[in-house]
Amino acid sequence: MRIDVAPTAEAVVPDALGGATALVIDVLRASTTIITALSHGCRAIVPVADPGDARRRAGESWGDGALVAGERHGEPIPGFDLSNSPVEFGTVGVRGKTVFFTTSNGTRALLAARAAAAIGVAALVNVSAAAAWAAGAGRDVAILCAGSRGAESLEDWTCAGLLIDRILATTPTVTLSDAARNALDTGRRYVDDVGRLRRDAPWARRLIAAGRGADVDACLRLDTTTLVPRYVPNIDKIVGDLG
Repeated sequence: MRIDVAPTAEAVVPDALGGATALVIDVLRASTTIITALSHGCRAIVPVADPGDARRRAGESWGDGALVAGERHGEPIPGFDLSNSPVEFGTVGVRGKTVFFTTSNGTRALLAARAAAAIGVAALVNVSAAAAWAAGAGRDVAILCAGSRGAESLEDWTCAGLLIDRILATTPTVTLSDAARNALDTGRRYVDDVGRLRRDAPWARRLIAAGRGADVDACLRLDTTTLVPRYVPNIDKIVGDLG
């Protein structure tokens, strides 16, 4: 088994994903929001590229109890039902709903991962379960960080490192790329206190300054759930249970 890490959605090479298990990370906030939504009974999340597509597809699915949600540059999209907030998804009724979801970075990374053999959504809140799921498949693992506006984000890179650390604990013979070794070093610096990302990660500081500190706190928690959402491209949905 080999593990590699892409630092941003732009760095994902779809042709290199064939036969691999992909873990897509956007800690602040898309991955955490998706996990929270499905934990609260959301039927499915459909990742889409842009707000217009989200509105169109939700309109075509009115019988499903469709909602539109997302953000651009961290801000809610006018006219959408929900933004990109794990706190909001945890308090607003989403049970039984299908959510058409578009974000600046996270949904772009998910769409870029479509060529992988299997795709899971990972964040700090499910890091141990996501690592176990990926390792259990026995394939090469591609960890795809969403990043921020084409740049590496500390919180995603840290999460990638923690995923690798947990995979190594059960499968010590895996081979790491240079990027994976770099991420592992970063993750181990935060393994005892991911809360330090609240001050160390630029995007966390920006969200806090914008009044979204509760979202940041919800995202910077380790292993609060064992749910690993799966993105299934042939049905174009992220689901919590493939049942």
